Amino acid sequence: MTAQTTPAYTDIRYEVDGPLAVITLNRPDRLNAWTQAMEDEMHAAMLQAEADEAVRAIIVTGAGRGFCAGADMGLLSGAAESQGTREPRAAEAVSDDNFDQKFSYMLKLKTPVIAAINGPVAGIGLCMVLFTDLRFMAEGAKLTTAFARRGLIAEHGSSWMLPRLIGNMNALELLFSGRLVGTAEAERLGLVRSLPADGFLDAVKTYARELVTTSSPRSIGVMKGQVYRAMFQNLSTAWDEANRLMVESFESEDFREGVSHFVEKRAPAFTGR
Repeated sequence: MTAQTTPAYTDIRYEVDGPLAVITLNRPDRLNAWTQAMEDEMHAAMLQAEADEAVRAIIVTGAGRGFCAGADMGLLSGAAESQGTREPRAAEAVSDDNFDQKFSYMLKLKTPVIAAINGPVAGIGLCMVLFTDLRFMAEGAKLTTAFARRGLIAEHGSSWMLPRLIGNMNALELLFSGRLVGTAEAERLGLVRSLPADGFLDAVKTYARELVTTSSPRSIGVMKGQVYRAMFQNLSTAWDEANRLMVESFESEDFREGVSHFVEKRAPAFTGR
């Protein structure tokens, strides 16, 4: 199927290719350095994909040779130069909803979000990646937290999410050092899965298409919610919720199709309902 492009965005590209929505950070001349416009457009594109019943997975990648070099350093240097001439900037207002922060809104989407890290990723770009569900990284790419080397701190939820992905000691070492980490090490830490750089995005798309074809989109969405809500629940609460959700699953179209295609030995045709 030919990809459909929505031309309304400036700092990203948004394409729908069959069951996949592909969001491409699109400032290749700046290694896709992060801007407020990029953040706003990515948020809007995520919600656009979530509202599209034909979209069953969202892939986020970068244009050109990089994924995201972090915050645009031109903007950061301007902020540093002016800091001594004005009052300290107040912290941005945030919601008290765990799933309504700068990047954590991705956790409450029913659609799985897959990062296709095609090149260098740093700082705020890495923070965003931590809140995706699955992360693939091209061989030869590198990542860095970068904050300590800029005199900053672990921003944008990274101090909460990174230890949950790779453990406290590994997270602190990456945060303290700000060193470059290659694909092989990132995979050993459990942060990403490695794929060859040649044909990288196509390989991620192939994986995503197979995932949302062979597994029930409804099941994927429900299980995603279970996993992230469980981060704030005790075991008994998570267990009770699973019991309730299992009963609801028995009433779903996808459950009936899951049984039927297995018995009939044919490919599934899940509706997501």
